[in-house]
Amino acid sequence: MLSKQTRDIVKSTAPVLAEHGTAITSVFYRNLFAAHPELLNVFNHANQAQGRQQAALANAVYAAAVHIDNLENILPAVVQIAHKHVSLGIKPEQYPIVGEFLLKAIKEVLGDAATDDILQAWEEAYGVIADAFIGVEANMYKEAREQENGWNFFKPFTVVRKVQESESITSFYLKPADGSGVPAFKPGQYISVRVLIPGEQYTMIRQYSLSQASKPDEFRISVKREADNDPNGVVSVYLHTQVNEGDTVEVSPPAGEFLLDTAKTTPVAFISGGVGITPMMSMLETVAVSTPDRPTVFLHAARNESFAAFGEDIQKHALNMTNIQYKTYFSDGPDGQITREALEAYVDPTGDAYVCGPVPFMEAMIRSLLAMGMKEEQIHYEFFGPALQLEHA
Repeated sequence: MLSKQTRDIVKSTAPVLAEHGTAITSVFYRNLFAAHPELLNVFNHANQAQGRQQAALANAVYAAAVHIDNLENILPAVVQIAHKHVSLGIKPEQYPIVGEFLLKAIKEVLGDAATDDILQAWEEAYGVIADAFIGVEANMYKEAREQENGWNFFKPFTVVRKVQESESITSFYLKPADGSGVPAFKPGQYISVRVLIPGEQYTMIRQYSLSQASKPDEFRISVKREADNDPNGVVSVYLHTQVNEGDTVEVSPPAGEFLLDTAKTTPVAFISGGVGITPMMSMLETVAVSTPDRPTVFLHAARNESFAAFGEDIQKHALNMTNIQYKTYFSDGPDGQITREALEAYVDPTGDAYVCGPVPFMEAMIRSLLAMGMKEEQIHYEFFGPALQLEHA
């Protein structure tokens, strides 16, 4: 437990962190990678180049300062981040390294304002927070390792099928290269895929939602190809253009907390935009198989018909269901966007809604659902982005 003096000191730094947080985390990452370049095998280079990881870590540090008296307030965010860490293969021995360089960055940016008392308080606070992450992640690693067909970190998988789903999305069917099965996963979870792209010095890792219901012998991910000149698209372009059937990629076990509650039989709505449809396909198939009488709505937004993926799959699942409505909205067509009026026409506000897609799309959908009278606990979503993100703490 932290002393009252330590907590008071940490809380007093919150305004400073709000002002200088991104500067501190930028210095932190610069110095960390200079001293430990091997960590570039873990971190998303595009997020670094665009400043997203720096901003996310700054948010995390600020949230820790604000909630230092009641760290349980940020526990949901800790669990979400821990899922990302486990998916990326973060290890306990890396936490002291991060702590060392974070304190050095605070001192470098704040100078004399970072007194010995402040640095000592933050060292103690970081230790408590790091221990919380290490404990949560140890349990997650144990669960992943001990489940049937489980493992920790990364193992080779073979691409057994590659299927183009739309103008921009291609599905990859993955099976363990050692011939084993795969662990059962919950609809909505994701896996990490690690690749070493020819010409690149470091491996790159990306998370992709599992896009079909749990199967005993394979995973399916469905990857949107980003623009060739988009830093975020390096891995997706590589997968689309250079990874073929028979090739091998490395995969980590399923993770994530954006999960369908499979115990419920009350109305459910799946609302997606663009490649946000991928976790919804896993959820829809699971409902079709396990609770086919559940009242279900499936709404999807795409640019036009050529960019709309999984049309045949949706129809196939719908044939097994007794109470489903589904519709695709084309922004280039007469229906336009999914509006509040559209949501009111389809979505039962007494049920649950699952939302996934680009951030502006999700924000608009969530605002409309709340305006319809749905409660926050009825609306489920996840903002995908850098692993260290506590925006909603």
